[in-house]
Amino acid sequence: MSDARARVDGKLTMRPRRFARPAIVIVGIALLGFGAVAVAAKAPRACASPEYRQFDFFAGDWDTYDVADSTKIIARNHVTPMLGGCALREEYVQGDGLHGESFSTYDASRRGWHQSWVTNHGSLLLLDGGLQNGRMELTATERATDGSSSLI
Repeated sequence: MSDARARVDGKLTMRPRRFARPAIVIVGIALLGFGAVAVAAKAPRACASPEYRQFDFFAGDWDTYDVADSTKIIARNHVTPMLGGCALREEYVQGDGLHGESFSTYDASRRGWHQSWVTNHGSLLLLDGGLQNGRMELTATERATDGSSSLI
């Protein structure tokens, strides 16, 4: 606590100053906070390149149809952007109890898209690809428990 001089009845007296230091500390913290906001505002936005927007059409709620019967709905898809537009999350629910989730992102280092799929049946599927002639094409090698594999 610091002291301040004051005149009381013509005499110079000392009076304690209680709020000077806390006020200075509060003002200092506020100024640091404003500086951090200014720095954050100047930082480039992650995932801002056009490639990250190539799969935006996939976001939304979708019905999934049977390949053999294009009139039969077999599942529902819910796809949402996440992580500030850096990725898409897909939730897939099939009528027979199969549930799956995928995460898709553009990998700038490899200049392509990657999707990781996991299901409640213990399946993992890793797909890679990208936009080809206006179409999003992702492929993967599916591996069976017997060791065989097929390109999908």
